[in-house]
Amino acid sequence: MTATSQTGHLSLVSVGPGDLSLVPERARDALLRADVIVAYDLYLRWVAPLITTQEVLTPPLTQEKARARLAIARAQAGQRVALVSSGDIGVYAMAGLVFEDLPETPDFGVEVIPGITSATACASLLGSPLTHDFATLSLSDLLCPWEWIEHRARHIAEADLACVLYNVQSKARQEGVYRVLRLMLEHKRPETVCGVVRNAYREDQEVRVTTLGELLEQKFDMLTTVVIGNRFTERKGRWMYTPRGYNDWQPDAAPEVAPVQTLPDHAVWVYGGTRDGNALALALAESGQQVVLSVATDLGVQVAPAHPRLRLYDGPAGAEARRRALRNARAVVDATHPYAGVITPQLREITAELGVPYRRYERPSTLQGPLPEGVVLADSFTDAARLAAPHGRIFLATGSKDLAAFREAAPTAEVFVRVTPQPEVMARVLELGVPARNVSAMVGPFSHEFNVAQWRAWGVGAVVTKDSGAEGGLPAKLSAARELGVPLIVVRRPEAVPGAFSSPEALMQSLKELV
Repeated sequence: MTATSQTGHLSLVSVGPGDLSLVPERARDALLRADVIVAYDLYLRWVAPLITTQEVLTPPLTQEKARARLAIARAQAGQRVALVSSGDIGVYAMAGLVFEDLPETPDFGVEVIPGITSATACASLLGSPLTHDFATLSLSDLLCPWEWIEHRARHIAEADLACVLYNVQSKARQEGVYRVLRLMLEHKRPETVCGVVRNAYREDQEVRVTTLGELLEQKFDMLTTVVIGNRFTERKGRWMYTPRGYNDWQPDAAPEVAPVQTLPDHAVWVYGGTRDGNALALALAESGQQVVLSVATDLGVQVAPAHPRLRLYDGPAGAEARRRALRNARAVVDATHPYAGVITPQLREITAELGVPYRRYERPSTLQGPLPEGVVLADSFTDAARLAAPHGRIFLATGSKDLAAFREAAPTAEVFVRVTPQPEVMARVLELGVPARNVSAMVGPFSHEFNVAQWRAWGVGAVVTKDSGAEGGLPAKLSAARELGVPLIVVRRPEAVPGAFSSPEALMQSLKELV
């Protein structure tokens, strides 16, 4: 290498998310004027028209330190060097490595050229989720201990900041993102609006709006960025946005405080949301127990049983609120749905921490022993979508929670759904692209005759459901599907909690023994 006679110059160049039209003018100029371009080769694909006679050096992705030192050495030798990074080179990128090795007073010029970050690029595709305070968090533990990542995630959740997750999931790091999502769910509602973007502004771009609870059921990779909203973030069509002023929030006004419910001490708390959970709470009250039944929705309040020894709790959700509420509980009965992926591990953790007895009730499976004729088991909703897609019109008897994952896996399928009659649920279904004519909003379970009539009227070719047991109407779905000659695709249950009760009588006897 022969040094030039001119003084060297090092440009730290940001080339944005992956589209030449989004590369800043200063970055273009730095690339065109460079003698040497140093970059990971992927970052050069969308700026290829700007590369003419420059020398191009592309050390592998894992050699970031080597790239930084190579760029510094070439600038010290008198060349004009452009060190290139995607996004903004100063955000989770190469600029910090350069400044670590840069002399205190370099004998060459240095400039940092800003660009469009992954966070802002993804936000633009989702709408406007970062209009108010937000944080970014990388989930890669290569350069940061995992304990620190979880610590930061917990504080972001406590502050209810909108958050952008980088480096979400790799082949070697599968579970970390779900641990972070569960930390978020300790302080944010499962309905918190979120967005997922893969390959922003590149080929195979994918954009979807979902919820925090639904993220637990989804898969990601290192090309994915996740945006988690705050309590004010809303959906609008295919977009999400966070109001700039929090709906006329005034800085001098005190925050609204939810009224505190007066609840009995030493009560048995029942977490339900199912018919059998309500029946169990009522049976406990009738047996002389003081019971608190936790309900999560207005519909839950409407269908809850009434008894003098039974109180309803519809206060704040989230782990911290539950931890405070359960400090004086005598026992906790977890009778939530077998497919509830968030509340069960949270209740187990809280009760273990507080020393409160925990009992899990799980309705018996209908699919024990050899599978009935016409039943197909699927390991996930994605798998169910793949199995159902060839059958034309698909009826989803799984509620609204898993609709987004199904729509993503089978985007062209004609889907019919049956959901609870709640305005927010209906709005969610319509936003996911299901026509109103394909939606039935009713409270189940439903009879064999009703299923046959409805599915025949809709010309259904396959039915997708959960192993929801007799209480969830699975036998009636099975017999109706068999009469119509259509496959019943059943998503396999999650593994049961060790020691779970399948008999209400046995569970009640266990609670009596606590006395």
